[in-house]
Formats: sequence, C-alpha cells, structure tokens
Amino acid sequence: MRAAGARRSVPSDDGFAGGRPGVRSRRGSRLSIWVLKAVLAVVVLIALASALVFVLTPSAGQATTLVQQQAAERHIAYPGPQVPEYFAQALVATEDHRFYSDPGIDPLALARVVFSYVTGKQDQGGSTIDQQLAKNLYTSGNSDGLAQKVEQVALAIKLNRAYSRAQILQMYAEIAYYGHGYYGLAAASCGYFGREPGQLTLVQAAMLAGVVNAPTYDDPLTYPAQARTRLVHVIGRMAAVGYLTTAQENAALAAPLDLSAVRGCQ
Repeated sequence: MRAAGARRSVPSDDGFAGGRPGVRSRRGSRLSIWVLKAVLAVVVLIALASALVFVLTPSAGQATTLVQQQAAERHIAYPGPQVPEYFAQALVATEDHRFYSDPGIDPLALARVVFSYVTGKQDQGGSTIDQQLAKNLYTSGNSDGLAQKVEQVALAIKLNRAYSRAQILQMYAEIAYYGHGYYGLAAASCGYFGREPGQLTLVQAAMLAGVVNAPTYDDPLTYPAQARTRLVHVIGRMAAVGYLTTAQENAALAAPLDLSAVRGCQ
C-alpha cells in the first residue's frame, strides 16, 4: 500500500513523470535550425563576396605585361633565363611544397590567417608562390591589410588557372628581390657568383631560393651567418620533401658557396 500522505507523481504532457524532455527537445531543435541557418547565411555571404572580388580584381592576363614593366624599370633583360631545376626545387620545397598540386592557395594556411585576424594573433605565413607573385605584381608588395590578402587570394587563383607552373616560376624568378641590390635571378646569379643561372651549383641555387624570403636580412655578403642558417634550412627542406637523398643533403651542406668577388658575369 502507498504510504499515507505520499504525493503522487503528476505525469507530464508527454507521459513522463517529473520533467518535460519533449519541450527541451523542441527547443534544442529550434536552436539547431537557427545555427544551421546562420552558417548557411555566412557561407552564402562568403560566396557572394568571393564572386565580387573575382569580378573586381584585375585579369591574370596582365601578369606578363606587369613583369615586363618591372623588368624595364630595373633594367633587367626580359624574358630572362629558364629557371634552373635546383632553384625551382629549392624554392618549391621552402616556400610552397604543394605548388604543383594546389589551386594557387593553401586552404589550411588561409584558415590560420583568418583565425589570426579574428583572435588578434600574428600569423602572416602560408602564402603560396602564386600569392607571393600576385602580391609583388598587383599590390606592390603590400600585404598588411585584410583587403590586400583577399585580393591576393583571388589573383593567385586566377594566375594558377591562366599560366603553367613553369611560367609562374619564371615570372616569380624575374621580379624577386635577392638582396644586395639584385632584382631578377640572372642579376643575382651573376652578382653573387659571377655565373649565369644555368651554371649554378645546388648549394648556390638553394641560397638564392632561400634569400627571397628575407632578402635584406639573409644577404650572404652582408650577413653571412644569417644567410648560412637560412641555407641549411632550405637544404633540409629539399631533403624533407624528397628532392635530395641524405647523402646529397650532407654533400650540399659541405659544399663551398664560392661567393664571387667579381660582381657580374663576364
């Protein structure tokens, strides 16, 4: 028998005693729907903004003209020499190891950059070779603002679609700054080593590919210690992505750099 005075549980509307899980379930469902709608709205806005950026940014077809203009301003012969294999390997290994497969951008790196802007942290890395080329050609090397970053992303995708990988590398090599007043691969090769780009050794090509990241700080004539540290990093990256065997890596690290006292090719 039920004890005298005991209170009976009152069934809820959905037949369960002591609570209203049906109400909580409906509220959770409504919240999920609102969250889904918000996410979809953000996706639509991003898609519309991306489409607008693509329309408003310049054509990738202007790239060769812009390279010619910069070459003329700096008294560089255009078109320059073909990019040597060692230089291409060193540049790709260090700056953009997915260069031959990515669409001109690195989505993971872009996500980090966006997160850095949202949180106020500093993360300016992750620019692909296509993005760096877009920066140097179209935005005069300015990449501090979010608007410039967005523009460079759109232009990088356009460049990736319009040109072959070999053409992108050659344009990049043509206009890059290599420190010590040298613009363009030919000028840097002759200036630092007294030889044409096609005659560069592995270690020399690796040094030139590495110096473009911080050409003033890693200038091998002005700051040899910093340049050596950067060179070791580049050689290590070439080995890490499979361009060099361990034996080749060790041989490159032991090879002389042979910086030339005579500036310019004979």
